Amino acid sequence: MESNRELFESFNRDVYRTCYYMVHNAADAEDLTQEVFITVFRSNRKHIEHLRAWIMKITVNHCLNHLRRRRSLNEKVADHPYMFTGNEDKPVDRLAEERESAVEWAGYMRRLPDKIRAVVTLRYMHDFSLAEISGLLSIPLGTTKSRLHKGLRLMKGILLEAGVHIEDREEESYGQNRAYAKASIK
Repeated sequence: MESNRELFESFNRDVYRTCYYMVHNAADAEDLTQEVFITVFRSNRKHIEHLRAWIMKITVNHCLNHLRRRRSLNEKVADHPYMFTGNEDKPVDRLAEERESAVEWAGYMRRLPDKIRAVVTLRYMHDFSLAEISGLLSIPLGTTKSRLHKGLRLMKGILLEAGVHIEDREEESYGQNRAYAKASIK
């Protein structure tokens, strides 16, 4: 079993990133990260099989509780939009682009409802499967799929509203599937 220090060093960036994308405030994300690790350190984790998933479940629950307590999300604008991930070797212009992009995406994500944002963040920021997300959030798999689908539809609308060009592959794949169906009937 890992020591508390090793556990913190292994997961603190993932926890912080999740908190940040859910609450959009660096100070709140840092506070929530500390609360998550206090909870983890105080818990008996000897019998936990999937440690990362368990920690992320605690993280999401802390974030959702925080958001429930503070409904003033419009006032919650990110002071520090970038994540602390190995920036030492990157050129300054690349760092500036990443920060600018992070600000934009934080703004887009902020517009999603809390529950939908949690599913989208876990799926695309942490690459959890739909089944894992369902377990983490204690919701049925169908609800997870529904929230992810709704989140992607909402995000598409948000991006189109912001003037971002999106390739529409739905129509393209529909046309291909239709052609395959016709060929299989013959």
